[in-house]
Amino acid sequence: MQRYFLYLAYNGTRYHGWQIQPNGVTVQECIEKALALLLRTETPVVGAGRTDSGVHARLMVAHFDTEKRLPDLTEFGEKLNRVLPCDISICKVVPVCPDAHSRFDALSRTYRYYMIDRKDPFAGAYAWRYHGILDFDKMNEAAARLFCYTDFTSFSKLHTDVKTNNCRIMKAHWRKENDLWVFEIQADRFLRNMVRAIVGTLYDVGRGRLSVEDFCRIIEEKNRCKAGTSAPGNALFLVDVDYPKRIFEI
Repeated sequence: MQRYFLYLAYNGTRYHGWQIQPNGVTVQECIEKALALLLRTETPVVGAGRTDSGVHARLMVAHFDTEKRLPDLTEFGEKLNRVLPCDISICKVVPVCPDAHSRFDALSRTYRYYMIDRKDPFAGAYAWRYHGILDFDKMNEAAARLFCYTDFTSFSKLHTDVKTNNCRIMKAHWRKENDLWVFEIQADRFLRNMVRAIVGTLYDVGRGRLSVEDFCRIIEEKNRCKAGTSAPGNALFLVDVDYPKRIFEI
């Protein structure tokens, strides 16, 4: 039995997120169907995380196991791309150690969230259009306070099945990129809906509805109802997942 990592990208617009659900098409479902077709057996895949409905990935990682020999991984990736929908793309297939795990071995994940202040027929589909003036300096001041905390219950979807709401944030910063404002956040793990809840609450800081101190109090209260409304999913991208080198040394 050999384990492989799939590196893939997808436009999440028409999908109900990554993870298989009973009522709605998901990215995981499409990947498993494509693998089953090529390998001629049911082949479960495990993703590095769960993206919500409508959220995109410039880089997602998933693993699968197979007893079949795959001598040409470039050709196998091309075959997968031929049977997958046009909005899901396999970037590469990589052999890994038998115990390598796409989710549990990930050292960090990085997301980017995009905002724009004008109507744009192209970027507008993948950015949250805001109106008025936002104080991005103040939003960055609040974002920097995220490093002071580990419990992010206030930014987690309610009633999830995780054992802990603790995360270690390594990067959180807004920057201007041409006409877009980009929020990049990196952490060892993320809670369900966490990035969108953080962005929605930072948006309230930028509009002057919340102070930086209010933002900190919201985190400390560990109450999702105190945080801002989740930002729209169409502007969120998973852009990187990092792993230790040892899992590729086979």
